[in-house]
Parts: sequence; structure tokens; C-alpha cells
Amino acid sequence: MDSKDDTGGLRCLVTGATGYIGGRLVPELLDAGHRVRCLARTPEKLRDHPWAGEAEVVKGDVTDAESVRAAMRDVDVAYYLVHALTSGSGFERTDREAARIFGEQARAAGISRIVYLGGLTPADVPERDLSPHLRSRAEVGRILLESGVPATVLRAAVIIGSGSASFEMLRYLTERLPVMVTPSWVSTRIQPIAVRDVLRYLVGSAHMPTEVNRTFDIGGPDVMTYRDMMQKYAQVAKLPHRLILPVPMLSPGLSSHWVGLVTPVPASIARPLAESLRYEVVCHEHDIADHVPDGPGQPFSFDTALSLALQRIREARVTTRWSSASTPGIPSDPLPTDPDWAGGSLYTDVRELDVDASPDALWRVIEGIGGDNGWYSFPLAWAVRGWMDRLAGGVGLRRGRRDAQRLRVGDSLDFWRVEEIEPGRLLRLRAEMRLPGLAWLEMYAEQGKDGGSHYRQRAVFHPNGLLGHAYWWSVSPFHAVVFGGMARNIAQAAVKGTAGGRA
Repeated sequence: MDSKDDTGGLRCLVTGATGYIGGRLVPELLDAGHRVRCLARTPEKLRDHPWAGEAEVVKGDVTDAESVRAAMRDVDVAYYLVHALTSGSGFERTDREAARIFGEQARAAGISRIVYLGGLTPADVPERDLSPHLRSRAEVGRILLESGVPATVLRAAVIIGSGSASFEMLRYLTERLPVMVTPSWVSTRIQPIAVRDVLRYLVGSAHMPTEVNRTFDIGGPDVMTYRDMMQKYAQVAKLPHRLILPVPMLSPGLSSHWVGLVTPVPASIARPLAESLRYEVVCHEHDIADHVPDGPGQPFSFDTALSLALQRIREARVTTRWSSASTPGIPSDPLPTDPDWAGGSLYTDVRELDVDASPDALWRVIEGIGGDNGWYSFPLAWAVRGWMDRLAGGVGLRRGRRDAQRLRVGDSLDFWRVEEIEPGRLLRLRAEMRLPGLAWLEMYAEQGKDGGSHYRQRAVFHPNGLLGHAYWWSVSPFHAVVFGGMARNIAQAAVKGTAGGRA
């Protein structure tokens, strides 16, 4: 990325490319003729994206000034699409420091524009009285605007698109609860926006004149309550009318746990979403159209945004999901192939079977595991473990999988994350359920010695303290049923040529 593209395209840096918006923005920028560099803490997570060969990926973190400086070299426009929302109680401080570093390094690198996607805030509520989530988003926007680099700060409310956290929350609440006792925020007025319009505004913002340095409210044409949105979803999805009963005493904290139990969105994400829904978030201007003109039918109506989102889900063409980003607080750097963790223990459960089927047939079963296909073993045990994880504030089993047949590095898979995949040979999953330690599950499809194939399965656990050791020994008596049954059923499914062992 040493010189400006001869076609007039810009050189763009995208942070947050492993997330929902960033992962969708990269191909849009490429299609617009721009050159793209992605800054990622774990570049391997972007390896299997369809656009991976067209974009440059560099390792780094927005809290590390040196890596940000290197990533901004020879860049025209820098997209800031990260936040530390679920990193713990100090996320506001982390967001503040990261934004300061990003702005300083952008100024030093001679970046022509910063583009940031933040949250829409109510005009009549002082910033100090906002929810921590909205307050931090507003502060980050202000820091970038004051960085000395022309900045475009886009402020959106609820983003409607297949895979977004807001859409998943809306979808699961409406589909699973024909009768709802809800928090009072279901009556708050909101101006949702289609993810396609968000991406269009983000791409178009790269070409704004140098003198533009301001915030823009972005929203669709419809202003409605969350109750309206749920009823409209039921209508578009051809579901019966929902009975919704608001209850004022449901606090944001309680309602986030309620959302967490019913939807696949963890409480750590549901809480800030619920807190933000307390406020009326309606656009006060549409000046963005002066710089990024709307075409016919744009921005999309709520009905159209819903129809497009549902169509992509039915066709399994969800490019990225809210769950594409790793669950914070779960280390991903160690690998089960590392034999020594500071002298710590490493527990393993290994199962091996010869399979009277080709390695390709065995691999199809392995790659199809999880989601609606299930886990090929003791369905009740998996269900109970998923519910226990949900009650503990974890992700549970409800995240499912992005695609029914194919997996890629970084995909969420129920309460696992795809850490490594070697097509036709190896699938390594890292556990993201609440555990007193680190856990992985590896599945191998290998060529058999006398024809057929050989299946090898390894569960790995690195305990954290005494509680971790106690956990392993308390569940080890069930491994013969759970892991042994899984190996046998996967082998049988390969022989039968099926890929469904629902759990």
C-alpha cells in the first residue's frame, strides 16, 4: 500500500474487521475500488473470509500506539469500528485511551479522514446521565473530532440486518414469545436503520470534503417503538400477533438477564443494548444526504430491512454476525498444541476409531457439527450444559452456526469458537462457555491404513487453579458417554452418509 490507486481509489484502514460492521464494510470498500488494510489482534480470524485475498491484514491492537502507527502508514482514510463494551467495568477508560491513540497516530500519519460509527443519543439528556454504553460512544466520537484530523462521526440507533445483535434480540424475542411481559423500554421511540444504509454511508463518508468535521445522525424513514418493531417483525415473518405487556419494575439489569435467557445474545451484550433502549433515539437531522446522496427508496424502510434480513438468513448468506467477534475475557492466544503452560496441568480425553467411509465423507460430518445438526451425543447433557452456561451469563448453545455446511476460522459454533480449520483434515474448537480454565475440542479426519478413514477426537482442558482441577475430575466420569458417544455417532453418520446428529 505504497501509493494511491491509479483508478482513484483510496487507501483505507479498517479496524474491527472481525466484527459485525467491519466484516461487512471491507468487501464494500473493495467493490468501491478502494484498497483495504485491516488491523486485527488475531489476523487468523480473517483468513477464511471470501475477501481475504484482496485485503491486506496486519496484526495489532488499537490500544498499542506502535502497531497503530505501523498500520496507518500510507493510508488515506481510517475507519474506527471497535469498542471495549464487554471488556469489563473499565471499558470506558479503555475506549477513551484507544480513541486518543487512534487520533494522535492518525494526525502524525497525515491521515485525511477518520470515519467512526457511534450511537445515536437523545438531545435532551446530558452526556453524564447517559448509559455507560452511550456515554462512551459519545466520548469516543468527541475525542476523534478533536484529534486534529477531519472526522466523520455517524450516529445510529438500532441497526437492522441479518446477524446484528439488535436484530437477533428482536428476532428471538418475537419468535419465541407469543406472550411477553416486557420492560417499559418497549414503548420508547426509536429510529432503526438498515445495515445496508449504514454501510453505504460509511463507504461514502471516505470522500467528504476536508472542511467537514462533525457528527451525522443516520436512520431509516420510520420512527417506531420497540413494541412496534416486534409486531412488525411478526407480520413480516408471518407469525401471529404478539401480546406484549410492559412492566415498569423490570430494570435494565433484570431485563438484560431476561433477554439473555430467551435470546442467543449474552447478558454482557444485552445489558448495554437494553440500557440504551431507555432513551428516545430519533434523528434530529439528515445532513448526511448532502454528502452521501440517497437513491430511490433509500434509506430503506423498516419493512424492507426486515425482509432483506430474513431473506439472507433463509438463504444462509449471512456474511458476518454479532457473534463473529470473540467473547471478551476468554484467552485465545494459548493453543492445545502448546505442551507447557508455566508448568501447569493439561488434561486430555482422546478417542480414535477406524471408519468404513472415505475421509471426505467423515469430514463432511465433522464440518457440519453443531447448530441444528447437533453434537452427536447425549442431547440432554448438552442441553443442560447450555442452560447452565446461560444462567451463569455465558453464551449457551443458542448462537448456532453461521452456515449449515461450511465453517471458517473465527466462526461461533454454539458455545465454541472455530480456532483452526484445515479443510478435509482438522477442526479445532475453543470453548467459550463459562469454565474454570481453557478448553478445546479437536476432530481429525485421516486416511485409514487399510482403506476407509480414521477418526481422531481430542478434548483438551487446561485448569485454572484448584477449582479447574475439581471441575475436570467432577465431569470426567461422564466423558465415556459424552465424548465416547460422540466419536461413535460421528463415525456411524459418516458411514451412512448423513450429517445430522441433533443434540
